[in-house]
Amino acid sequence: MDQVCVMCGETFSAFAPDVDRGMGRFCSKDCYHRWQSGNGHEKHTRAAGGQRADLGIYVRSMWEANWARYLNWLIDQGEIASGEYEPDTFEFTKIKRGTRFYTPDFKVTNNDGSVEYHEVKGYMDQKSQTKLDRMARYYPDVKVILVDKDVYRSVARTMKALIPNWETKSARREA
Repeated sequence: MDQVCVMCGETFSAFAPDVDRGMGRFCSKDCYHRWQSGNGHEKHTRAAGGQRADLGIYVRSMWEANWARYLNWLIDQGEIASGEYEPDTFEFTKIKRGTRFYTPDFKVTNNDGSVEYHEVKGYMDQKSQTKLDRMARYYPDVKVILVDKDVYRSVARTMKALIPNWETKSARREA
């Protein structure tokens, strides 16, 4: 079913059942995220989400932007094969209400071909915990690594001096 993206005006194809449920309003995740950050959604208002010119992607937070930079650095160093931002979404098909989908922040492909997902979380709310719990239950063979504030800060301490464009709270306030 042809739809017009409410963010950019581009025509795209959407599944009729999605449109019937009020979904299928955006041509891409990027348009959805741009609409969400500009329309007063409190979920990400303090998170400094936005397009990052040096990365060429929209991210929801400064931490996600820095983690993307860190993964790019690891790729350049030959430590990992690739890192992608939100390429996969997992569905919990047996769940009829509540949290039915989960999109990890990063998909990381290691040099040996194994895949793991990185979830960047400055704090853990109930919905996020539910997603991680359901991921472990419904996709037990998928490795999800939680990048919490301790892990993030440990990496940030050493990497912020090595990686160009590393963002800090004070730098974001000055901008």
